[in-house]
Amino acid sequence: MTDLRKVSLWWDSLGPVAPARTPLPGDLDVDVAIVGAGYTGLWTAYYLMRAAPGTRIAVLEANVAGFGASGRNGGWCSALFPASLDTIARYSSRRDALAMQHAMHDTVDEVGRVAAEADMDIDWAKGGTVGLARTPVQLDRGRDEVAHMRSWGFGPDDYRMLDADEAQDRARATGVLGATYTPHCAVIHPAKLARGLARLVESTGVTIYEGTPASSIEPGVVRTPLGDVRAPFVVRATEAFTPSLAGHRRTLLPVYSLMLATEPLPDEVWAEIGLAERETFNDGRHLIIYGQRTADGRLAFGGRGAPYHFGSRVDPGFERSQKVHDGLWATLTDMFPAVAAHEVTHRWGGPLGISRDWYASCGLDERTGLAWAGGYVGDGVATTNLAGRTLADLVTGSPSELTALPWVNHRSRRWEPEPLRWLGANAGLAVMSSADSREARSGRPARRAQLMGRYVGH
Repeated sequence: MTDLRKVSLWWDSLGPVAPARTPLPGDLDVDVAIVGAGYTGLWTAYYLMRAAPGTRIAVLEANVAGFGASGRNGGWCSALFPASLDTIARYSSRRDALAMQHAMHDTVDEVGRVAAEADMDIDWAKGGTVGLARTPVQLDRGRDEVAHMRSWGFGPDDYRMLDADEAQDRARATGVLGATYTPHCAVIHPAKLARGLARLVESTGVTIYEGTPASSIEPGVVRTPLGDVRAPFVVRATEAFTPSLAGHRRTLLPVYSLMLATEPLPDEVWAEIGLAERETFNDGRHLIIYGQRTADGRLAFGGRGAPYHFGSRVDPGFERSQKVHDGLWATLTDMFPAVAAHEVTHRWGGPLGISRDWYASCGLDERTGLAWAGGYVGDGVATTNLAGRTLADLVTGSPSELTALPWVNHRSRRWEPEPLRWLGANAGLAVMSSADSREARSGRPARRAQLMGRYVGH
């Protein structure tokens, strides 16, 4: 087992870690087997037990509950979905795309509702997201984004443009010309949510077996080194760790996102930074960055930029990169110079899962009983909750508005074999990075980023 205190700021701040749960004792028969005790698996178990109390559910986890992205993400409980509205509409219809976005809006509040109802302290604060524009190109892009949401019927209560003064009132970064703003995002403490969910589902009678890696998932059975778990329904909830399963090497692409966190900052520094309502923040660059003000007064900040590793490898050694972490610190201090005199106390990272068309999905093959959810592209804190509710309806055979959403039973094609997978993924990273550099030099939109946007479903 990994020393969880070293996994992320979130795990370290929990204090003493509870003893690991027992591994699978041997062969087992249940009604539903769930592989993966992250948010997806835990939410699915929670809603299944609400819908059908007494269901025999076993959750199998290779490490400990919340070990993966659920315990190390940026803490954005957002309404972001990786595929754009236009992409969703192309696969289905405009009506379906709107239903999907409204469901995402509602899901943000559902996470907060369950946490409050279960008395889970997850450091919840719904301050929305401010997307800073710090160059004229980014400002134009932000205006286009808001205009695009208007074309879909969303008004200023959902998405709006802030002028420079309004943006600075929320986040006092350098060079701010304006910002987009949406209220549909809350900040959370990721590990508190994972730990709280695990305890909540156990209180309903679900058993979580830790230290139990699955080697394969087949109709009616999950195979592990410790025994086989037989069940009419098997749920794959493994996200970036999916390539480790037999037959799934090319199902999802594991890509690393890295983070750092400062020491708790004094009030006078926060007066210079802003984020008084604990807004999440990013800016309009192509290579994604993201940040939040934690409940204990730190800046937690992350971004993409780590390379994809050949063969879809996932390894603890990839979670820390001096180059990437130095780049994140340079970006953060450029945005908020007041933090430069303060210590970085935590550096960490972890893999996220990307489907070939950047379209998250959940579904159930009624013929085989195999269910799945994933491909969140780093936007899974809320989307996993929607997945759990939807999978519960699918498994119990309860048609609903959720089971009619367009991501249900969406099938993404597999990623290319190596070395094409490695070449394509890292070429995309290089394109986005170079596009940001070109825009900074030229002051004009980078066409290469627009072309890449089409490739990733935008």
